[in-house]
Amino acid sequence: MENVIDKLAERGFIDQMTHPELREWVKKPIKAYVGFDPTADSLHLGNLIGIMALAWFQKFGHTPVVILGGATGRIGDPSGKSAERPLLDDQVLAANVGRLEGFFHKILHFSSGPRPIILNNNDWFGSFTLVDFLRDVGKHFRIGPMLAKEMVRSRFETEAGMSFTEFSYQILQAYDFYHLFQKYHVTLEMGGSDQWGNITAGLELNRKLGGDSIYGLTFPLLTRSDGKKFGKSEEGAIWLAGDRLSPYQFYQYLVRIPDADVIRLLKMLTFLDMAEIGSLERAMNSPEYVPNTAQKRLAEEVTRFVHGQEGLDAALRVTEGMAPGSKGSKETMGEGKLTGAVLEELAADMPNASLSYEEVVGQKFIDIAVRSGLVPSKSEGTRLVKNGGAYLNNERVADPSFSISSSDLIDGSFLLISAGKKKRLLIRVHTVK
Repeated sequence: MENVIDKLAERGFIDQMTHPELREWVKKPIKAYVGFDPTADSLHLGNLIGIMALAWFQKFGHTPVVILGGATGRIGDPSGKSAERPLLDDQVLAANVGRLEGFFHKILHFSSGPRPIILNNNDWFGSFTLVDFLRDVGKHFRIGPMLAKEMVRSRFETEAGMSFTEFSYQILQAYDFYHLFQKYHVTLEMGGSDQWGNITAGLELNRKLGGDSIYGLTFPLLTRSDGKKFGKSEEGAIWLAGDRLSPYQFYQYLVRIPDADVIRLLKMLTFLDMAEIGSLERAMNSPEYVPNTAQKRLAEEVTRFVHGQEGLDAALRVTEGMAPGSKGSKETMGEGKLTGAVLEELAADMPNASLSYEEVVGQKFIDIAVRSGLVPSKSEGTRLVKNGGAYLNNERVADPSFSISSSDLIDGSFLLISAGKKKRLLIRVHTVK
């Protein structure tokens, strides 16, 4: 298949296109961009759709362009939000931009294919005065069409409403597209389905200012079969930065994706051939199917893409070392057993906490689970034990009153506690001096 639009459509990427002739336009090399506001120092799983779209364009010989919103991030995109975002100060935004730029240099190919372009929109907005911007750009926008945008209408229906600052966001994003076309000849903007209004505003501004044809494309937001957004867990966002969420935690989140969602995510978040994905889908409906086979394939591919082979190796190493059935230090220590040496090696790649000997030995398992952050409350800990989901050193804890003894410590220095077979926490036990 030689057309990137057909490839993306086949994999479920395309929600809307501004022009059907975009399929013909991409038969020659173009530049396509996606914008990312630096509202945090890491992107999250939901942002991966836009990154994959850029990567697919690069695979087909097009130049991917990343716009980091050093300027627009000072306002915050109201799209899909029920309330105004907290404003970040300039120092935090600059640090976030630097971190995201480093991430894109790691995740996009710079050594093969068209070289990606990474820009900060503060580089052009920073030179505008307010009056100049209102006179030269703002005069081309009419209030009626701006009020009709879905992101504006939906906010007007809420108690929070919308500030003038947020209302002006679509003008800034529209100018981004016009500027990129004029200076870099970027002819395609892509974004999530909630960006349709911002994207079409850019096309309209370009038309009024006499520019040539430019195009827009949106992809579906990354949502689960129950309608909720992917990228969130009970612990928070599924960050793409390894120091915000370890490769092991990232891998484990993907391994737990429901069967109803895994095939769609294989299509959208991996480069796996559609024939292999189809084979996995058929296998899931057969009685011989081994549960979680498709999820493991998804987790391996996405973890490798985001964290590299080294990150995937770390995730698999922890997963194997933490496998149920491994025993603690009271057992014979063979290969693959749960030893202090094994845990020391895995500590950097999995969630961990540090507690003193006095905070552990003689204390109830439930109290330690709360103190270390495994569960939020004693009632949750009690429920976990009674439901059979509490584990100490990979062995089930059956009694809510069970207390830790010194003999439970692995090599006198570690405890491995778990909520179910997936959420695990390593506790380093140290002596208070």
